[in-house]
Amino acid sequence: MSSNTQVLIVNNIKLPLNASSNEAFLIAKKRLRQIGINVGDNDLSIYKRSVDARNKGDIKLVYSICAKGTYKNITDAMLSKISGSLLTEGDPLDFERGTEELSAPPLVVGSGPCGLFAALLLAENGYAPIIIERGGSVEERKSKVKAFNELKILDTETNIQFGAGGAGTFSDGKLVTRVNDPISAYVLQRLVEFGAPNEILYLAKPHIGTDILSGIVENILARISALGGTVLYHTKYLSCTHQNGETIAHTSRGEIKCGAILLALGHSARDTYQNMFNSGFLIEPKAFSVGLRIEHKTAMIDKSMYGNFAGHSALGHAEYNLSYNTKERGVYTFCMCPGGEVVAAASEEHGVVVNGMSRHARSGDNSNSAVVCSIFKQDYGSTPQKAIEFQRAIERAAFIAGGSDYSGPIITVGDFLNGECKREPYEVFPTYMNGKNIRLASPESYLPKTVSNSIKNALRDFDRKIHGFADGSAILTGAETRTSAPIRIIRDQKTRLAVGFDNIYPAGEGAGYAGGITSAAIDGVKTAIAIMKRFN
Repeated sequence: MSSNTQVLIVNNIKLPLNASSNEAFLIAKKRLRQIGINVGDNDLSIYKRSVDARNKGDIKLVYSICAKGTYKNITDAMLSKISGSLLTEGDPLDFERGTEELSAPPLVVGSGPCGLFAALLLAENGYAPIIIERGGSVEERKSKVKAFNELKILDTETNIQFGAGGAGTFSDGKLVTRVNDPISAYVLQRLVEFGAPNEILYLAKPHIGTDILSGIVENILARISALGGTVLYHTKYLSCTHQNGETIAHTSRGEIKCGAILLALGHSARDTYQNMFNSGFLIEPKAFSVGLRIEHKTAMIDKSMYGNFAGHSALGHAEYNLSYNTKERGVYTFCMCPGGEVVAAASEEHGVVVNGMSRHARSGDNSNSAVVCSIFKQDYGSTPQKAIEFQRAIERAAFIAGGSDYSGPIITVGDFLNGECKREPYEVFPTYMNGKNIRLASPESYLPKTVSNSIKNALRDFDRKIHGFADGSAILTGAETRTSAPIRIIRDQKTRLAVGFDNIYPAGEGAGYAGGITSAAIDGVKTAIAIMKRFN
């Protein structure tokens, strides 16, 4: 939106599932007339659409409709009468360019959402950034992931974690964020510009899907290159030095002269973290979560959550977000993928890691999500190195539990809750590595006992909230360990500079400042702005 645009929003318009958006527009116009405002059809658009499924016998679509215009003398009483709100939105990217000269182009390390959006903004403002990415292109990644799934050949540099677009490229492409920031709308608008469906601008729980997201990544990278930026694949950041007033980045492909470095590493760059421990960065450990992936029949989850409305075209497949708190720690579901699959997400040899992925249509037989348990500093020894080793130890134990060949250790929920491990999958069939490379194994052989017991209790609680969640036929696959970075690279809150460094800017999920595609992109945009506010 342009600077200081006013938007009048009419909220809480509830309609039956078969109603069209035109009916929501008519209701909004009628309410607006009650306070003396007349608007035309072209002035109205959907601001938000969600589903109210609290009453399974009467599920509703809930619209918020926005009306463009210039509004004067709008009182709180008028807004209350129409269940409305008035927003004045300025340009979140309005800033003054800095005067300090860059000695060389800025270097962006990593091409996940944080690095992509930072480099895009820098390129569009004439800074000609250099992106280095340790992994390969989107097409290379697809080939390597296929080889891992079918032949168990792991490429430790190009995989589900590393490569163009970062870990988000092979995910559900969720765009929900708890970050309430005006740049969020900017990120969504740019994603639509590069190929995302327009619906992400107004759906309460937007997602893109890996099939569309991979094309968006390629389009953004092409735009950066067309604007004078440089993209270097198979180039791992190692360290940097300062020589004669210049900054030299040392990479696996040689030295790169740069004026500033934006570190958008991603949460799995453990070897780079290790180099940073030895290079004077102030790094602290933080809490994270570990656990399992659970799979149910998509139709069962839909029926449990939507009742007789399950399968209605206006609803799509059901999503859930569950949590359970013990006296000591929390257990919650994370990254729920309706109609998706559990993917092999290892990036290190002799480790098994799982994640979730789905395509835009979400048409798979199974729905899955992580069920993870909180891990605190005292659980692993309160140092960054021990945080990483805690994750790694679980992944290696899961590798052994799966037969030491990257097969996924699985168990039915029935056996897990009964303390057994003997029944082969039935009704629900695992999707890890296409369901071909799996092995029965108890999670207690690779997860800490506290985690395993907490998840057991949580599953029983979740079953009271979603009937069938703890059904015996559901499948658990381990180990889910990469929910977030286990460390945080300390930076100055105002300048965003790494503490102790003059031109290094840690950002995004790998630096400990984001969790998911949208929040990582927002952090990348803000960090790029910090660079541009300083440098001409």
